[in-house]
Amino acid sequence: MSEKRKTATFFGGVVPASDVERDLAYNIGAGLGAAGFVLQHGGYNGLMEDAARGAANRGGHVVAVSLEGMKWGEFNPYIGASVHLPTMGERLHRFLDTADLVIAMGGGVGTLHELTAAVWYAGNIRPVPIWLCGPTALRLAAFLRTERWLFETPTRPLSFLSEIPDIEGFTRALSVFEAPSVVSAGDR
Repeated sequence: MSEKRKTATFFGGVVPASDVERDLAYNIGAGLGAAGFVLQHGGYNGLMEDAARGAANRGGHVVAVSLEGMKWGEFNPYIGASVHLPTMGERLHRFLDTADLVIAMGGGVGTLHELTAAVWYAGNIRPVPIWLCGPTALRLAAFLRTERWLFETPTRPLSFLSEIPDIEGFTRALSVFEAPSVVSAGDR
């Protein structure tokens, strides 16, 4: 019996903020691919394509999750499989219910919608880890905290949310996330 592969959901825009963010998306995808994750995202261009290219180049499997009947263009060439769902709610649930990890970078209103849905989900349904990666996502997090759209309370902890500025931070976080837990003799 084989072990189920972990799934990472990636939210990132079609118009990258910079080449630095494009490189970060590629390296995030490569790290996830090398670690054996299935990468799922919208399937299109921009940061999604950069992450998909990184994952595919390291042997990862990339799945596009889209809406039935939408004509948003062709999927990027690194997509290995696609899922078309009838409603946005089902699409978001696919992204979040199956995720072991959610990664969000900069993007447009679609990425913002996905990220806010993920934060609500992690705070209310299941505390799936959400990693905000790169300068654009970190500026958004700072703004949301300053304007009190994002804050922690005793009944609404944000321990699922991590801010990761660069690939070195991502690599460290992934190594801790992937490390097997050690059970001491006294815990058995």
